[in-house]
Amino acid sequence: MATETIPVIDLGPYLAGEAGAMDRTAAELRFALTEIGFYFIVNHGVSRGKIAAMFAEVKRFHAQPLEKKLELKLDQHNTGYLPMRGNTLRTSTVQTGTKPNLNEAFFVKREMAPDHPDVLSGRRFRGLNRWPDLPGFRTTVLDYCNEMERLVQKLVRLYARALDLPAGWFDTAFAEPMFSMRMTHYPPQDGPVEDEFGLAPHTDTSFLTLLAPNDVPGLSIRTQSGGWIEAPAIDNAYVVNGGQMLQRYTNDLFLATPHRAINRSGGERYALPFFCDSGIDWPVAAVPTTVGPDKPPKYPTTWYEDYMTWYLKRNYDVLNADQQAAD
Repeated sequence: MATETIPVIDLGPYLAGEAGAMDRTAAELRFALTEIGFYFIVNHGVSRGKIAAMFAEVKRFHAQPLEKKLELKLDQHNTGYLPMRGNTLRTSTVQTGTKPNLNEAFFVKREMAPDHPDVLSGRRFRGLNRWPDLPGFRTTVLDYCNEMERLVQKLVRLYARALDLPAGWFDTAFAEPMFSMRMTHYPPQDGPVEDEFGLAPHTDTSFLTLLAPNDVPGLSIRTQSGGWIEAPAIDNAYVVNGGQMLQRYTNDLFLATPHRAINRSGGERYALPFFCDSGIDWPVAAVPTTVGPDKPPKYPTTWYEDYMTWYLKRNYDVLNADQQAAD
């Protein structure tokens, strides 16, 4: 059955500007996001060299002594280092009572100028990134984030057409998107041990997530029939999926599909998900083509800052512990 297979979408013709390619690709995207919620993209324009450089940096970061990583412990802006077993997915609608996740991660958001008004006012999720003392790390990571941002800005035009909107519908919303670059390390796992996962079954919060091509498998997704399928490793293909923000924008037309990660490879696994959302001041509300007299909005209008504050308070133990200590 087609909906038990993750579709592969070739971006090449669209990115090359071929006649009719935008709407053809948008139709494939609509099928993927209404039937399974995940898809692969090939011919995406991101060089293998940039991807390889990012994997080298994430390995280099996690190879540091724990005390060095803890100097950059996750802050209230969700930037910095999340220690092993530092978060528990309590907001999951598909798995309850799981143990803390068996992974560690380093988070980077948009690089902000120290004199930016949002930085000076302490606005949440608009703080300064904190960087390890690793020569070249910051340059490589920021270059990759810039590349991802440009790709997202091309992809959201396909999302607009897939929703029967003008191609430029999301252009302003994603002119300066909110993003979170997560550099994750999963140690090998025999299990799962009862209720212990590298990453427990969950849905993302994002409008879209781009997971870098990975030779080491570990991702599984839950299809609409309720079964779990393994995401294959396809050469130089990104895995893309939607999350809770996408559900809100599309009034549940597009799926936020549950997925999980278990590293049974016998070796270390590294993963590079790039979570992307509209700008911080852009309202998150159902687009006009997904609502009507017989289809009222299922969600109240929200904003990135409010939604993510609620989400992180529920799921990130390390933040809550630090907050309690501060109180």
